[in-house]
Parts: sequence; C-alpha cells; structure tokens
Amino acid sequence: MNRDYGFTLKFSVPPDLAKDQIESALFRSGCDDAIIGLGQKSRLALNFTREASSAEQAMLSAIQDVQRAIPAACVVDGGPD
Repeated sequence: MNRDYGFTLKFSVPPDLAKDQIESALFRSGCDDAIIGLGQKSRLALNFTREASSAEQAMLSAIQDVQRAIPAACVVDGGPD
C-alpha cells in the first residue's frame, strides 16, 4: 500500500543553467510533487511529498527524476522533513 512521504533533497547543479530551464526540466521529468528552491548559485533544493510504497522508494524515484531532468545534478544532502 502506498502512502505519502515528505523529504528534502539537495543537489549541486551546473552554474550555467537558467532557473526557468531547471524548473521546466524538473516538471517534465515528474517532479511536479516538489517545491523547488533555487536560492544559491549551483545549488538546488527540492521539498517533496511523494507517494510510494516506502520512504526509500520515494527518495530513490525522486533522485532518478531529478537526474533524468538534469543529468549533471549530484546529490549533496537528503533526509525526511
């Protein structure tokens, strides 16, 4: 049975990506269940509420979606809210 999991993931991203480019790519890749934070240059924070069978599955699928949208994105931190 699936349930909602809340967590935040932080990534380093290439500094030359435009904010609107990042937002569009994330939305298209399935991250429409996240609040996007782009306050620091070369950093991306996403606060997710994701439905999944486990917390681990929710976080792994979110990481995959972000890396599909921004292949150069590297996870720097993550955890439950």
